[in-house]
Amino acid sequence: MDIEKYLDKAIDVIVSHGPGIVAALVVLIIGLWIVGRIVNVAKKLMEKRGVDPSLRPFLGSLISVGLKAMLLISVAEMVGIETTSFVALIGAAGLAIGLALQGTLANFAGGVLILLFKPYKVGNLIEAQGHIGVVKEIQIFVTILLSPENKTIIIPNGAISNGDITNYTTAGKIRVDLTMGIAYDADIKTAKETLIKIMENHPKVLKDPAPFVGVAELADSSVNLAVRPFCEPENYWDVYFDIYEQGKEALDAANITIPFPQLDVHLEKQ
Repeated sequence: MDIEKYLDKAIDVIVSHGPGIVAALVVLIIGLWIVGRIVNVAKKLMEKRGVDPSLRPFLGSLISVGLKAMLLISVAEMVGIETTSFVALIGAAGLAIGLALQGTLANFAGGVLILLFKPYKVGNLIEAQGHIGVVKEIQIFVTILLSPENKTIIIPNGAISNGDITNYTTAGKIRVDLTMGIAYDADIKTAKETLIKIMENHPKVLKDPAPFVGVAELADSSVNLAVRPFCEPENYWDVYFDIYEQGKEALDAANITIPFPQLDVHLEKQ
């Protein structure tokens, strides 16, 4: 009798809920297939639009998880499961996790923005957060720079995305700012011609824009010349050091004195 009672209940459940369960299974199977198709299309679109390769898997996973979560909630409603409290619980858990990891999430969001909008790329010479260096790696949470001193600098992406970024590589050329002082009795025209010739003969100094030399300041003990060669960003330090060295040698050869601070002391007899 007990077995017949349980069988009757099972038959009643199957009759009353069977169509809904079957429909839910059908929706689940078709829904998973559609989600897979949407994710594949999204990945192809990201590849076509040139989205950074390191960002594509993450965005694909994010789309897949979000769509599957919506599908499961819909299927649960079809079989009669109350989802209101379930959704509220997920929302509360998400809020708590977000508050606990707000710094990490800010860096994550910053990394996504950097990879999407590309204010800089690997290999670019940039200045950010008070640091200057070549971008070696862009990770989802941090950007890694290599400084001119060969130091590795790790900067959180949240700070970079919310701060000023100077990209010296975007234009493909960078100006090197140098200052050389000559004596007040030196011939300015000769000094300018000498320095211009040095820059024009340097293999890493660009012809366009042309190098420039002009009087920048009448200082206490020297006439300071602004020396402005242009070069490619990766040649910056080579040009910087070479022009200083070669400029000093060329000015010496032209008998143009580079002064240094001096103090004249006058003694008076009493």
